[in-house]
Parts: sequence; structure tokens; C-alpha cells
Amino acid sequence: MRILISGATGMVGTELCAALAAQNHQVTKLVRGKAGPGEVLWNPLSGQLDATQLEGIDAVVHLAGENIAGRWTISKKKAIRESRTLGTKTLCDALMKMQTPPKVLVSASAIGFYGNRGNEILTEESTPGSGFLPEVCKAWEDASMPAEKSGIRTVRLRIGVVLSKKGGALGKMLTPFKLGVGGVIGSGTQYMSWVSLEDVVGSILFALNTQSLSGPINVVGKVAATNREFTKALGAAVSRPTIFPMPAFVAKLAFGEMANDLLLGSTRVKPERLERSGYVFKHPDLAGALKAAIA
Repeated sequence: MRILISGATGMVGTELCAALAAQNHQVTKLVRGKAGPGEVLWNPLSGQLDATQLEGIDAVVHLAGENIAGRWTISKKKAIRESRTLGTKTLCDALMKMQTPPKVLVSASAIGFYGNRGNEILTEESTPGSGFLPEVCKAWEDASMPAEKSGIRTVRLRIGVVLSKKGGALGKMLTPFKLGVGGVIGSGTQYMSWVSLEDVVGSILFALNTQSLSGPINVVGKVAATNREFTKALGAAVSRPTIFPMPAFVAKLAFGEMANDLLLGSTRVKPERLERSGYVFKHPDLAGALKAAIA
């Protein structure tokens, strides 16, 4: 297949491109700078994307979006929201102008859709939560609806906390944990729905090739872990003690609003549709996922 990818240089995009190349697929990348061979220029915020340059594309994987890490200032929140909603709109508008649109669009979303829900077990049938991240994720997913309504099979991947030493939450956690100063955040009872980088890529490949899949798909490990369980497992993986807790008020002082949603919030998500569809997890348990991530 000839597959168009946005966000191709990100942590997930880089691994996905390598996996697709290994399977002899032809990858075309959306880029915002000067376009070279195998690349198409776009500006996701201004709506710039020439549909004629996309002809011949069989499938699309849309991963682009502003990194949510960091203090959520007004400008940061605007960038997070617009990079997802306007970027998805720009892409879908172009796809619908094509003479021969692709058969499938796999568009990233996040488990932030569900918000802080305590011990509630969340599936794809669960309602959206309230707050900044749920609002962003809902608008992000809604922006892909026109493509779905036009007849393109559209899969919205609600991705959990991706485990990789190359970036994301784990990339930031590794240094303090290796130094022996990692510990439980807040009460430690909040749930963290993790997923290995390999299973994110595997889920994308599965979605591209599984005709029966469409709509929201939770891309998380089989069993969510509490922060206390995750802390213990990560400490064991790096062979270091985890005796330095971060009280909730310290997290809020250090990270502001982001702490409430990403560090102290509880999101207990189950990959119900992936499991029901027959996806075989490469890393079904947390210990194995962490071992693979930091190897």
C-alpha cells in the first residue's frame, strides 16, 4: 500500500515508518518545511494541503499534534487544541477533494477523552469526561467525522500513556528513577492506562488491515496500573528504590493544571474492541512492557 503519514518524525511516527518500510509499503510523509522526495507540503493550521498531490494514496495515518507535556499556559492550550482540530480538518478536507479517496483513515486521539474517572472501568462505549483534555479529544475526533461520513473507513485510536525511553512520560521519568529519587505521585491510587510503543504501532498496522474496525479504539495495555503499582514496577525494572514520593500539592505547584489531568487524574481504560477483534498484544503485562521499553 501507499500510506500517507502526518507526524512521521514523532516518537510513534518514526517507529511506524520503519515498520511499514519493513513490510514493503510505500510511505509518503506530510511535512511543514520544504518537501523532498516522498513528502507532501502542508500547513495544518492554515488549511494548506493540495489534494492533487495525494492521488494514489491507499491509506492515511494521522498522528500530528502539539506535545501536551509542559505547563498549560493559555497559548500552550491553544496550540494543543488547534494543532489537533485544525490539523485534522485540513487533512480531511483534502481527502474529500481527491478523485479517488483512500480506503481508510487511522487518526490518533487519546484516552484523555475520558477524563478523571476514578476506579470506573472505561470502554469505547463510555461517555466523554469533562475538562480541558476531554474537550480537546472530543473536538479532535469530531474533526474526522466528515471523512467517515464521506465513506472513508475511519478509525480513531484513543492512545494511552506510551512506554518508550525515546520520549513521552517514561522518557522523562527514567532519569529520576535511575538516580533512585523516583516515587509515588499523590495518593498513588490513581489509574494509569499504559501501552508499549510496539503495541501502538502494532495497533495501527492492525487497524489499517482489519476491515471490520472503525470508530473509536482504545489502544492501551490489557490491565491498567495504579500509580503505586507503576512506580513499583518501574523501580524494579531499573533496580532502584522508589522512596521519594511527590505529594499532590507539589505536583500542582510544579506542573499547574497539567498535573490534575496527567499526573493525579485516574483513567482506567480497557482495550475492549482490540481484544474482541483478535489483536495479539506484544506486551500484555506492565513488567514486560517496561523491560522492553528501557532495554
